[in-house]
Amino acid sequence: MIVTLYRNNSYNVDVLFNVGHTISFSGFQSSDKMSHDDTLFLPDNGPCFIMIGCWMVEKDTTKEVRTERVRVLVNPRSGLGGSLSETLRVIELAWNERGAEVSYQFSNDVADGVAKTRRAVDEGVDVLLVVGGDGMVNTIGAQLVGSSVAFGVIPTGSGNGFARHFNIPLSAEKAVKALVGAERKLIDVGIANGRAFFVTCSMAWDAALVKYFEKSPIRGILPYIFAGAQGMFEFKAQPFKVVLDENAEHEFPDPLIFTIANLTQFGGGAQIAPEACADDGQLELVVVSRQDLPRMLMELPRLFNGTINQLSQVSTFHFKRLRVIRSSPAEMQLDGELLEAPAEIQVGLRERALRVLVPRIAEVE
Repeated sequence: MIVTLYRNNSYNVDVLFNVGHTISFSGFQSSDKMSHDDTLFLPDNGPCFIMIGCWMVEKDTTKEVRTERVRVLVNPRSGLGGSLSETLRVIELAWNERGAEVSYQFSNDVADGVAKTRRAVDEGVDVLLVVGGDGMVNTIGAQLVGSSVAFGVIPTGSGNGFARHFNIPLSAEKAVKALVGAERKLIDVGIANGRAFFVTCSMAWDAALVKYFEKSPIRGILPYIFAGAQGMFEFKAQPFKVVLDENAEHEFPDPLIFTIANLTQFGGGAQIAPEACADDGQLELVVVSRQDLPRMLMELPRLFNGTINQLSQVSTFHFKRLRVIRSSPAEMQLDGELLEAPAEIQVGLRERALRVLVPRIAEVE
């Protein structure tokens, strides 16, 4: 409970409270005349009474403010190395300033991460922070869909498409500080054959492109060129039939890029869908035919400056539901994870289903 004491008034203050409780006075002495408004804070726990002049005020113990609970899940192979302990120290300091209760766990593998995330939800955790890359973001975030838990990402992966979209700093220390005062926003979640994705889902050469790019130790345009060249040798084009929102049909005889985007990019700064919006209730399909590969290679810098969608060779569609029919089963990429998928794939979304910590612009700068 907070009692405000106003300036230019004299107060005779007596406090009665249980043994072991404390009370803080902010900048004034009892019975002094105050030159400014001030605040008297009553202890958080237990009954307490305060005498101000002839008035007695009783603390309302039925409206206790619950301590915010923050759980941190760390990928032990996150790439932080010796700086992990420093990152955890920064997390502790930053969130303790908010009065939060912080606990830490390692996510040793996918099953372990899933189990610990579900347990965090059951235990009533308010905020779950992930220290890892897009793969871990997908694994943990999928368990938070539809829950009230706020999801924060401290990026330590190679592509970090999720973090880049939301302007989360790529420095772990800066990311922690930006997330403490972040807004909590609800975003859409893509669903492909029952699997959640938050960034992108790819089904053609672009699926292999992500696979080879993830293996590269460096980032930028050149690794995408090398990854694309390597993937091209293994990629087998096949025709796609697409039904958008159960009415509009399209056929693509040899799609080279077939990416469904919820957020703007693959990662590493490559913006495949520069205008994708996380909470507009739609997904975005980006298609490029194989015959347009030479021109696309010449225009590759556009993938990094946010203008790839301005090329006539790039077809873009917005939808809520999508059915993809391929001639045979093939690989599908979800947030950087490659998996085998059947010939027919159903894609949809759950609108505003994941609560995400998004840094405020001033905190990022």
